[in-house]
Amino acid sequence: MKKCRRVFVAVALLALGACTVPIDQATDKSTGFLKELPEGVALIAAPYQNLEEVIFKPEDGCYWYRHVGPVETTMLPLRTVEGRPICTQLSAKPTVSS
Repeated sequence: MKKCRRVFVAVALLALGACTVPIDQATDKSTGFLKELPEGVALIAAPYQNLEEVIFKPEDGCYWYRHVGPVETTMLPLRTVEGRPICTQLSAKPTVSS
């Protein structure tokens, strides 16, 4: 069963890595959080994270969630069960030679 889960997570990560994030991803105007988390992201996210308050940062290509702790509230990177950050694959920028 554990081996099957690992294979599933690996396939999900590969599928997510091939995705691109639409520029017009629906966000709540008052909070800035995504209205709906992409299904692939929700499937591979570790269960202890707040999936109701997630943002996507285009500058790093990663998903971040709002963590409310005993001392402070902060944004943390959304992670897989293995602890890897959930990010999209950034397209390579062409180099300009002079």
